Amino acid sequence: MVVEKLSSTMELHRELKALGVDSAGVSILADKAHIHLIRICDLHVGAANILKQDALSIGADLAVPRGTVTASSPRVDVLLIATERQLQILAKKEKAQPFGLKTLSSELESFCRLDRSREVSIMGIVNANEDSFYRSSRFVGEQAIERIETMIDEGAAIIDIGGVSSRPGSLSVSPEEELSRVKSIIDTVYEQRLFDKASFSLDSYEPLVIHYALERGFGIVNDITGLENDEVARLCGAYNATAVIMHMQGTPQTMQDNPSYTSVMSDVEHFFRERIAKAESFGINDIILDCGIGFGKRLEDNLALITHQGHFLRLGKKLLVGASRKSMIDKISPSPSDERLGGSIAIHLKAIEEGASIIRVHDVKEHAQAIKIWKALRG
Repeated sequence: MVVEKLSSTMELHRELKALGVDSAGVSILADKAHIHLIRICDLHVGAANILKQDALSIGADLAVPRGTVTASSPRVDVLLIATERQLQILAKKEKAQPFGLKTLSSELESFCRLDRSREVSIMGIVNANEDSFYRSSRFVGEQAIERIETMIDEGAAIIDIGGVSSRPGSLSVSPEEELSRVKSIIDTVYEQRLFDKASFSLDSYEPLVIHYALERGFGIVNDITGLENDEVARLCGAYNATAVIMHMQGTPQTMQDNPSYTSVMSDVEHFFRERIAKAESFGINDIILDCGIGFGKRLEDNLALITHQGHFLRLGKKLLVGASRKSMIDKISPSPSDERLGGSIAIHLKAIEEGASIIRVHDVKEHAQAIKIWKALRG
C-alpha cells in the first residue's frame, strides 16, 4: 500500500479521470473538493440561526458570533463554509425561508459553478508618453513597434497602447496632444497588419483618440473611467469593440487622497453592475472587468480585491488585473519600480488562481514563463 497526500490546488478533474472514474462521478467528486467561503454581512439573527441549522443538516457549516443562538444582537455577520454541491442544495433550501433568506438564496446561487477554467491572456503595456511611473515602459516611434513585436514573440496576446499617464498625480493633456503621441504607432500597426498577430487595445477615455484607433483595426478600448463618457460607449458599440470597464475612485489627480469604502468588494461590484448595464444599452457585447488596482485604493483594498477576485466571476465577464510594478508592492516590500518584478508575478499568479483571465504587465517574457510553470504545478 502507498499513501500520498495531494495538493488541494491540483487539477482534480484530470486526476479523477486518470483513476478511471466515470464522468458523472468526476463531476460529483470535483464539486465536493471545491470549498466556498462566503461572508454574509448584516444578516437578521433569526436568518442566521435558520441558515446555521440548514447548513449543518447537509454537512456544511456557518460560523456565527457568540450570542447568536440567544439573539443577543439583532443583526450579525457570518461566514458560510460549503462545498460546491452543498452550496447548490443550500441555495434551494433557503428559497422557502423567512427573514430575507429567499433573497440570500439568489445570492448563493450566483456563486455556484463559477468558471475558473478560462485560458489566461497576457496584455503587454506600451506607453507613448514621458510621464508613466515605470520608465522602461515608455516607447516612441520605431522603438514602440520593435517593443510590440518583441512582446508578441514573448507571448503577449494583447498589446495595450496609451498616450497619457494615469499614475497618481499625473497631469491630463488635450485629446489632440494624446492623439499626436499614439498616431504614428497606430498607423504603423495598421499598415503592417500587426493586429493579425495579436489584439490591440487603446488605453484611453478620449473619443477623438478612440475613434482614430478603432478605424485602424484596434478592437479593445481600455477605459480607466469605466465608460463614464457616453460617446466612448457609443463608439465601442458602433465598432463592436471590446470594452474594458475599470473601477476608479476619483481621478488620477485625486484618487489617492485618502480613498475609503464602506465595503470595497460590494462598492466595486455595484459600480460594475451599473456600468455593465450602461455598456449593454449601447450595444456593447464583449465586456472585460478590471477592479483598478491602485486607482483610488488603499493597500488593504488592493489586497482584498486580488485575494477575492473570484467574487466578481458571478458577473459573467472576463476579469483583468493590472498590478505590474505598482506601488502596493513597495508598501509590502520596499523597492523602486524597477525592482518589483517578483512582486508583480506573485500578485498576478494569485489573481489568476482566483479567476482572472487577463493580466496587464510590463514584463511579458517573465510572466509567460511563470504562468507555464504555474500550470504545470497544478497538473
